[in-house]
Amino acid sequence: MKRIGFLLKVKAEKLEEYKKHHREVWAEMLAALRRQGWHNYSLFVRADGLMFGYFETPVDFKAALAGMAEEPINAKWGDFMVPYFESTEGGRPDENMLELEEVFHLD
Repeated sequence: MKRIGFLLKVKAEKLEEYKKHHREVWAEMLAALRRQGWHNYSLFVRADGLMFGYFETPVDFKAALAGMAEEPINAKWGDFMVPYFESTEGGRPDENMLELEEVFHLD
């Protein structure tokens, strides 16, 4: 299982609404994540909107994203989430995830 960490930036003024949506993630989106092998998935956010995401997957980061790209619900969720993110790249949030290099792990 590979451990994946990534960063995104939520707009600070939209943070509370963003958190509300993540307390009510669509069942179809949760099913798609499970189908594509996203395990132990967590999001952590600072008050200024800087968000760290973590998940475990049997494949690498690019393959995990590609699997989700095959799920029609992922495009709908991503389009729904676009207004919540700061981005210089444009596109959906999953197209702007900045993968972090793992430098230490204690098992």
